[in-house]
Amino acid sequence: MSSMFGKPRASGERPPQSPLTECNVAILGCRGAGKSALTVKFLTKRFISEYDPNLEDTYASEELVDQQPVLLRVMDTADQDGPGNCERYLCWASAFLVVYSIEERKSFEGCQRYLEVLALHTRGCQRRCPVLLLGNKLDMEQYRQVPAAEGMSLASRFGCLFYEVSACQDFAGVQHVFHEAVREVRRQAERSLPVRPLFITEERPCLPVATPVTLPTRHGLASCTFNTLSTVNYKEAPSVAQAKLVTVKSSRAQSKRKAPTLTLLKGFKIF
Repeated sequence: MSSMFGKPRASGERPPQSPLTECNVAILGCRGAGKSALTVKFLTKRFISEYDPNLEDTYASEELVDQQPVLLRVMDTADQDGPGNCERYLCWASAFLVVYSIEERKSFEGCQRYLEVLALHTRGCQRRCPVLLLGNKLDMEQYRQVPAAEGMSLASRFGCLFYEVSACQDFAGVQHVFHEAVREVRRQAERSLPVRPLFITEERPCLPVATPVTLPTRHGLASCTFNTLSTVNYKEAPSVAQAKLVTVKSSRAQSKRKAPTLTLLKGFKIF
């Protein structure tokens, strides 16, 4: 079952031929960590203290992240005592939020098992999904059992981002975490793009005869001539095996010093 949240957009804002990009985020963690409270806070800006812990659902919301629209789907999972039947979200999600309660060490220890499952899944597939470790219930600081340093250390061990928020009080912090998950998915997609070949520019005259413009000679320096009609031509940079070394000598008029030499790759020019 899926529910739709978020303000509907006017038909003129987004052309039909340009559908929204999608991002699927799965929220994982032990029972009582506050996964549903985080989900509802992000989608409705409201906090709920009572909900069915056995209910698992997927929600969708149109978001604007860094001025780019995205259809964000959130799966609020309902595992009871740790990872179970993980296939339902491992192949579905683009990013994962692993949540624990800072006031309950048992939930912190349980989230380590989720991180291990995600790390094992990443090694077994070609795509890498971003993972964010999230310490919830920051409003219960006086009952804290898990120091922030331990959360940071665990996140560093598994190579994921770390945040602490309060689903009860801080909507801006909760929203930032979900939007950061979208940004991480975008960054990962950019890293997966194929490498484009490197090209350099080379100016060539577009006509057989171009009108030269000669600069006057000053202080004994040789005059320079520029072609006023030219086009930009692109060619691929030569590989190391094809490159040739060329020695260029330059000297000033009326100079008795030894002319300096400069070694260049053939095919490149000095500006």
